[in-house]
Amino acid sequence: MRAFVAIDLPEAVTAALARMQSMLPAGRPVAEENLHLTLAFLGDQEETALEALHYELEGIRVQPFALRFSGLGAFGGDRPRILFADVGTEPALIDLHRRVAGALHRAGIVVQHARFHPHVTLARFGTGAAPKTAARLRRFLSDHGDTALPGFAVAGFGLFESVLHPSGARYELLARYALR
Repeated sequence: MRAFVAIDLPEAVTAALARMQSMLPAGRPVAEENLHLTLAFLGDQEETALEALHYELEGIRVQPFALRFSGLGAFGGDRPRILFADVGTEPALIDLHRRVAGALHRAGIVVQHARFHPHVTLARFGTGAAPKTAARLRRFLSDHGDTALPGFAVAGFGLFESVLHPSGARYELLARYALR
């Protein structure tokens, strides 16, 4: 089962991000209902491993906190692959990410190690945007990169399944974990 751990976003935030997506000059926008902040991508996992992870995630104790966006950005250098809304560095978010990583370790789930850069993916460009598309994207970032986006309170996170379909991935909530 393909899965990930993420913070889902309030409707007001996804609506604001969708408005931003509607102005994009190129790319394949992420469906509004799929917008989220990934804490850990798990890849394909056995159900028994996800069950063990579920019990570990239930034990995480973190106080609710607030997040804000700090602008737009792109991963991929001269050939951007992903356009994202950057999430400001918040110690409570870094702590939650660290605790989720510990839960993964205790559950015996090994994931690809990557530096945690909190963001919400807005659009994808496959293997990388072609030069003309990349130039349009740079202009878009120059014009809209510092657009104010609403902040939001984080009161929990979830374990999600990613089901691949010809029309794109659909995310199904497997379990929700309240911060307390």
